[in-house]
Amino acid sequence: MKRNVMITSLAAAAAVAASVLAFNPSANADVHSGPAHSAVQAAAVAKPTVVLVHGAWADASGWTPVAERLEKDGYTVQAPPNPLRGLTSDAQYLASYLKQIKGPIILVGHSYGGAVITNAALGNPNVKALVYIAAFAPAQGDSLATLNARPVAHPIPPVPVMPSAYPKADGTAGTELTIDPAKYSSVFVGNELPKWEAEAFAAEQRPLSVDSAVQKSGAPAWASIPSWYMVATEDHAISPDLERFMAHRAHAQTVEVDGPHLIMFTNPGPVTALIERASRATVH
Repeated sequence: MKRNVMITSLAAAAAVAASVLAFNPSANADVHSGPAHSAVQAAAVAKPTVVLVHGAWADASGWTPVAERLEKDGYTVQAPPNPLRGLTSDAQYLASYLKQIKGPIILVGHSYGGAVITNAALGNPNVKALVYIAAFAPAQGDSLATLNARPVAHPIPPVPVMPSAYPKADGTAGTELTIDPAKYSSVFVGNELPKWEAEAFAAEQRPLSVDSAVQKSGAPAWASIPSWYMVATEDHAISPDLERFMAHRAHAQTVEVDGPHLIMFTNPGPVTALIERASRATVH
């Protein structure tokens, strides 16, 4: 009997407490809006979406180690496919993709993906920061071809590409470029991966159309959006000197890391740190 009385009393007390909370705004505030809850809520709101854009001769899987770290740290991550068919159309595709994301965006580009984000982010107020990882950061009128032809103090050998034909949507024939699989490891990953893993990357590489390399870039988003840049000092696909030039021209906050072109896969820690640094500096 005493147990039944105790249970009944507890139920009654709970009902009274619920009534108080339901009709007393200040009581609700005390329970649901305490300092700890507010801090967690603010942190959740402050985390932007990080969009990772791959470049040529790779795909979004190259971002996997970085994506895993960002997601562990509470970021929403998206890594859309980059068509690699032409700078103009690739940028239009990404711009459309970005417009469907609500809230602040940290936009990250690797290699050719840097040229794409430079054009796609223009005029999008949700893009709070641009992060270039061993990437092209063209100015208006630049193309990948003209940037690669720019004299530098320490030039690198041309990327060993193999051309092949493909049918374009308008019925004409296009040309696309693939890195010689036998040389992929030394050019793209600096022979830092196990042989089997480098061979898998070489087999899975996505070719870059010549249109992507020769089309001129438009007005650069980095002129109006804060930018960060990582120079890969052992890069054999883009000259590190060219990376430094583009970073300086874009007024980007720049770090240098010893690593190959696919540095976000071989050195994901520093890449993740730079992205999160850009996030903290621009999203509050």
